[in-house]
Amino acid sequence: MSLIEFLPYVIALGIAAAIPGPGIAASVGKALGSGFRPAFYFMNGLVLGDLTYLTFAVLGLSAIAALFSGFFVVVKFAGAAYLLWLAWNFWRAGIDPEKMHAGQGAGFLSSFTAGFSVTMGNPKTIIFYMALLPSVIDLTTVTLQSYLILAVLTVIVLYLVVIPYIALASRARAFLRNPRALRLLNRGAATAMASAAAFIVIREG
Repeated sequence: MSLIEFLPYVIALGIAAAIPGPGIAASVGKALGSGFRPAFYFMNGLVLGDLTYLTFAVLGLSAIAALFSGFFVVVKFAGAAYLLWLAWNFWRAGIDPEKMHAGQGAGFLSSFTAGFSVTMGNPKTIIFYMALLPSVIDLTTVTLQSYLILAVLTVIVLYLVVIPYIALASRARAFLRNPRALRLLNRGAATAMASAAAFIVIREG
């Protein structure tokens, strides 16, 4: 594949990633509630989820994925449940500024796993890689080299789209220090995460 043939994929992925969905909402909520670093961990989980679906699509595993649809349903609800748990903690953590910096669920593993679960259960991601991707890339011509290029492009595009969201959200968090502002900020984060969880559960696919 020539480099120009990757351009439709980059454009389509950039548009799909930039459209606010559960991944963006949860990332912003994580940044508002815990700061940039945990949100960055979370975002890397999202990226791994995208790479997983890209791999499924390239290897022609859509049919196998359909056979294991029950597993993805479990992942979907597990991711939504985790977001709701975070939403509950952030909703309650606004009165004491110290609680804000405690960052429940802000460690690498918990944040990364949550991001991965959100992507694996995100209908928008599933539809993009399993239905839309074949319309912009001829998957029958993908070699190991072109797959690696697609993977690198996926990481770059997602970083370029998501990092500004979490950077702005964490910056807004840094400017709000008094207990009242922190309470409002944490409840905003809780609302974003709860909305992302609801979107994941309600949407079919």
